Amino acid sequence: MAQRTQTMVQLNEDLLEQLDRRATREGVSRSSLIRQAVEGFLAADRRTEIDRRIVEGYRRTPQGTEEETWARRAAREAISEEPW
Repeated sequence: MAQRTQTMVQLNEDLLEQLDRRATREGVSRSSLIRQAVEGFLAADRRTEIDRRIVEGYRRTPQGTEEETWARRAAREAISEEPW
């Protein structure tokens, strides 16, 4: 487990009540729930950045007919190999 550093977060009464209800419902501590929320927020931020870079790459180098044909063929082959 990574070393933790304590930090202070100020919340209004409404947020604190909602946080406590959720923590109780999930059976976790307030700190754990806040950690999970921050991790989720940062993960979403990373996914957004990855998506942005993928779109940027396609704008710089759009797929041509050859790539589209290859991608469709590869997808059909992958699906046909599934044991369903």
